[in-house]
Amino acid sequence: MKAASRNTSMGIILALGIVYVIWGSTYLGIKFAIETIPPFIMCGIRFLIAGALLYGWARFRGEAKPTRRQWWSATFIGGLLLLGGNGLLSWAEQYVSSGIAALIVATTPIWLVLLDWLWLKNARPNKMIFAGLLFGFIGIVLLAGQGGEGEAYAIDTLGVIAILLAAFFWAIGSLYSKKADLPGNALLSVGMQMFAGGLLLTATGLIGGEWQAFSFSEVTAKSWAALAYLIVFGAMIGFTCYLWLLKNAPAELVATYAYVNPVVAVFLGWALASEPITMQTLIASGVIVFSVVLITFGKRSPSTTKKVNAPVISQEKAAIRRRLIRRRSVRNLRHLANRKLVQIRKEPA
Repeated sequence: MKAASRNTSMGIILALGIVYVIWGSTYLGIKFAIETIPPFIMCGIRFLIAGALLYGWARFRGEAKPTRRQWWSATFIGGLLLLGGNGLLSWAEQYVSSGIAALIVATTPIWLVLLDWLWLKNARPNKMIFAGLLFGFIGIVLLAGQGGEGEAYAIDTLGVIAILLAAFFWAIGSLYSKKADLPGNALLSVGMQMFAGGLLLTATGLIGGEWQAFSFSEVTAKSWAALAYLIVFGAMIGFTCYLWLLKNAPAELVATYAYVNPVVAVFLGWALASEPITMQTLIASGVIVFSVVLITFGKRSPSTTKKVNAPVISQEKAAIRRRLIRRRSVRNLRHLANRKLVQIRKEPA
């Protein structure tokens, strides 16, 4: 038992490290890939190949063939997550550094909280989550407000807006996927979403004119290597480790990738792509990461609230039960009294 527990602990550490580093490095991988491959074509190739491999592997292991309705759900979710999410992110990285892109994507929990509250009409966020929303907004303003137009450290406004929209679409897709009709096997479901999303991305590249201006012969070895890395490590190994962690590690531990990945991305962008880091970027990074931490830990409070309210609810139920017992007792006494009265009346004088 101890050996099994130790192996699981080591597996969690290894898988978490892989998710930290690999998913944190995909932003730089996208930056290198789109140097000579148009963004929507690059994403289309990436997810068509990764989706086909994951889907094929799941079916080879004996998973049932998905229904038509499940394919429609996977296509809709793939459109939101991969076309709206990864597609817009990759397009924006033509104008925004990979580290800045990762920091803006880190605001996805903000969209999740707002949509869950305002769109799905679930519980109102508590004070800690509201504080996280406020800090997240401040961080984005600090990040996007660096330098004026034409200055060395200026950040492209359109690129920032595109990445915020990408985070928004990712949040909608994530919430919708919870109630969508999808296969029970996570690997099969992810493979379907990737493949369907890859088709939509490829079609978008065709409609947008990317294929007309694209030539495979002009793609550099650096871009091919980055694309291969995104397919094998970013899509297949990264997702597999993440799905394994969801089953074997505490949810709050798995959620830490949301505020570790941006730090990894900023460091790798600086170290491997000479992306500039200003003091304002560092401050904005700290504020955004802090906002994600507040939101992540603030989500625990509903369970705490339930625990606090549980005795009150049980007391109310007990009071109602006592009132019902009293009423029943009174009815029984009245019934007995009436029967006794009838008997007395029937007795001979």
